[in-house]
Amino acid sequence: MQRVKVYRLADGGKWDDQGTGHVSIEYIEGSKELGLTVLDEEDNETLLVHNITSDDIYRKQEETIISWRDHEAATDLALSFQEAAGCSYIWEHICDIQRNLQFSNLGALEVGPRQASESLEASRIMHSNDDSFRSANGEFRELPPVELSNLPFILKTVLEGGITDQIRVAELITQDRDFFPKLVDIFRTCEDLENLDDLHMIFKLVKGIILLNSPLIFDKIFSDEFILDIIGALEYDPEVPRVQKHRAFLKDHVVFKEAIHIENVSVVSKIHQTYRIGYLKDVILPRILDDATLASLNTMIHTNNASVISLLKDDALFIRQLFARMRSSDISMESKRELVLFLHEFCTLSKSLPLVQQLRLFRDLSGEGVFEIISDVLQSHDRKIVSAGTDILILFLNQDPNLLRSYIVQQEGLLGLLVKGMVTDFGEEMHCQFLEILRILMDSFTMSGAHRDVIIEIFYERHLDYLVDVIASSCPPRSISRSTSNFVGAGRNGEGHRIKPEILLNVCELLCFCVVHHPYKIKCNFLMNNAIEKILALTRRRERFLVVAAVRFMRTIISRNDEHLIRHVVKFNLLKPIIEAFVENGDRYNMLHSGVLELLEYMRKENIKTLVIYVIESFWDQLAKFEHLGCIQGFKLKYQQYLESAEPRLNVSVPDMRKKAEQRGLEKEEEDYFNEDSDEEDSGNGRRAKHAQNQHTKAKVPNGSEADNLEGASRPKSAGLVDYDDDDDEDFNPPPKEPAKPSEDDVPLNIATVKRRPVNAVDGKHADGEGRKRQKIETRISCAKITAVTSIASKHTDLQNKHAPHSPTASTSSTEANGVLREHGTNSEEHQHSVEASRQAGGDCIKDVGSMSTEKAVNTTNPSDSEPYSVR
Repeated sequence: MQRVKVYRLADGGKWDDQGTGHVSIEYIEGSKELGLTVLDEEDNETLLVHNITSDDIYRKQEETIISWRDHEAATDLALSFQEAAGCSYIWEHICDIQRNLQFSNLGALEVGPRQASESLEASRIMHSNDDSFRSANGEFRELPPVELSNLPFILKTVLEGGITDQIRVAELITQDRDFFPKLVDIFRTCEDLENLDDLHMIFKLVKGIILLNSPLIFDKIFSDEFILDIIGALEYDPEVPRVQKHRAFLKDHVVFKEAIHIENVSVVSKIHQTYRIGYLKDVILPRILDDATLASLNTMIHTNNASVISLLKDDALFIRQLFARMRSSDISMESKRELVLFLHEFCTLSKSLPLVQQLRLFRDLSGEGVFEIISDVLQSHDRKIVSAGTDILILFLNQDPNLLRSYIVQQEGLLGLLVKGMVTDFGEEMHCQFLEILRILMDSFTMSGAHRDVIIEIFYERHLDYLVDVIASSCPPRSISRSTSNFVGAGRNGEGHRIKPEILLNVCELLCFCVVHHPYKIKCNFLMNNAIEKILALTRRRERFLVVAAVRFMRTIISRNDEHLIRHVVKFNLLKPIIEAFVENGDRYNMLHSGVLELLEYMRKENIKTLVIYVIESFWDQLAKFEHLGCIQGFKLKYQQYLESAEPRLNVSVPDMRKKAEQRGLEKEEEDYFNEDSDEEDSGNGRRAKHAQNQHTKAKVPNGSEADNLEGASRPKSAGLVDYDDDDDEDFNPPPKEPAKPSEDDVPLNIATVKRRPVNAVDGKHADGEGRKRQKIETRISCAKITAVTSIASKHTDLQNKHAPHSPTASTSSTEANGVLREHGTNSEEHQHSVEASRQAGGDCIKDVGSMSTEKAVNTTNPSDSEPYSVR
């Protein structure tokens, strides 16, 4: 009697103390089974009664606790011993009782009302028999003869031995040629006698032998000689109330169909063996097999499949007969169906072969015309064989896509069948199969060779418009809202068949794939046919996932950052249906809501200025109610930043123009200073001529743009700078500051950096720094001189006779006209400024030079023309 505390696991996961008492192992009252009994140490009341069974799982924790799950009480129980020795004593008795119960259930031991000591004695007898079959080092020397009386010992050896013992037992079983024949004979005898106890023992023995996980044992068990009897022995599971009928099922219901006769006997044998292994693994012992044994059985199945396919593919006669029969028109539809399913299984099992052999097999099948067979299969109305055909195509594409691509280049009809099959209702799985086939066929990353562009051309020229029209015809018109859609033609293609929403989703996914992989090709189609608008008709469908698909399609297009596509979106207002769907969705947080916000966020982060401005200016009234969302706030802020960055550009040229005008005023002041020392008469004549010239110019050409009126539309108009009077050099008035039209090409002439300072041509005097300023004045006069020579050489003969030299003062007045012209950044406009500089030759020359072309001004220069006035 050992002193213990009894604990019971409560619902909250806490152990409740049931009391303290003394535990003993004895027969339960009213039962022939041994069990644990705990009596209260104070009043001798029973605290616990528990039957020890072979199915219960006991755990020894630390050194003083034994716990288990009580199925009758439906709770966990635990005994906490006061001493570790008492815990070990009870633990050993529990283990011995469970061991004896296992053999007593097999009928080998008599189970009766006897003490635990007797059970332990029986266990010692079993151990003594065990020692007789072991060598001095403890290794098994041999197994006892396979007889009914020795089966309990053999079962104990198989089940309770360690890893080393199990390996040795597996070797002894494979070495004994009579082991399985004798075991099968015992099974047949017990089955004839209907001895269920012995049959249950044989079931446990066969199960233990299988769990030894020996390939050599598997070869014998699954041979044609023993397999049915082994399966028969596994029908008598003691945990199942009724005997299973596995053999009857295999004999009566499992039929081996030969779509084409296989003459090789070994191939047929392996096919049968593979099926039986799979049946045992998946039906008979699914709960019992451990991971290691399960992996070994799968390896056997894989090896058998590889062997069968290898033997069949090397049989050239068999392959020719197979395809010849499939092409024959005399066979029935049922036979043809069986042949297609056989071909499908043949191609599927070929994955068991090494990669090199797989590739060789698929190339051989391609040479035999397998794609012609598949083309015929895809036109069938039998969904099962169509599914088998698409599976075969996917197997070929996963192995070598170029095999199918080469065939499509020669026979374009197969691609059309795939496109048509994609919009045909064969079932949900079939839609995905057609989509996957088309994706692999047109995957630009895996395409190579001459047929790369050909397949893409075929698809875009002949099939893309068809898919787009399927979407367009399946959506209600704009006049019908999504919530009240009663569109009769919605969801029907051109032939009147209803198109399921799942098909439309797959078509949209394929178009997104094409946008990513063939951006140039699909862009041309979209721009010419306005296909984007047709695809966005999905936003009018009632199915939300189709609206989300349309948003995802637009997101894919914008992600290309193609300028032409972006302009196309803005031009045709293609974001309108997406914004409308977003607004109609309201504040519901779903995929549509998130998709549109992500689209707008992408535009903002990628700085797609055109789309940001387009969305805000076109749809802000609708998006204003979503301004509380951070994404919309950031989008509006980006738009405002664009506007703020554009305003300084509009006014950036105004200060520059004013600065130029002030600079010209300073130059004019310097010119007047030097002209004061000139001859008064010549200066007076020059000022009067200049005054008349300015009055004529101001009356004829306002705003100082004389060159615009002279040339008309022959060149772009220059900026509207002002001209000003200079009646008296002493009363100098700076020109007014007026804004000029901004121009990015407004850059100063290279020669304008040198300031003009007129010189008195009569006496050649200089006011201050005559030596330094003379060099600059002569440079200016040389430039004016070259322009004047060019101008005079281009005039008519009668104008040359009337021409007379002008005083140096006239050149002073021409400085203003030369200073008001702007440079436009082109060669022709630079020559125009040279023409304007020719005003130094006098007012009469301005009218003719202004109308003279650049080529004439350059090509008509005559060296014989002399200076029109004196420069010294």
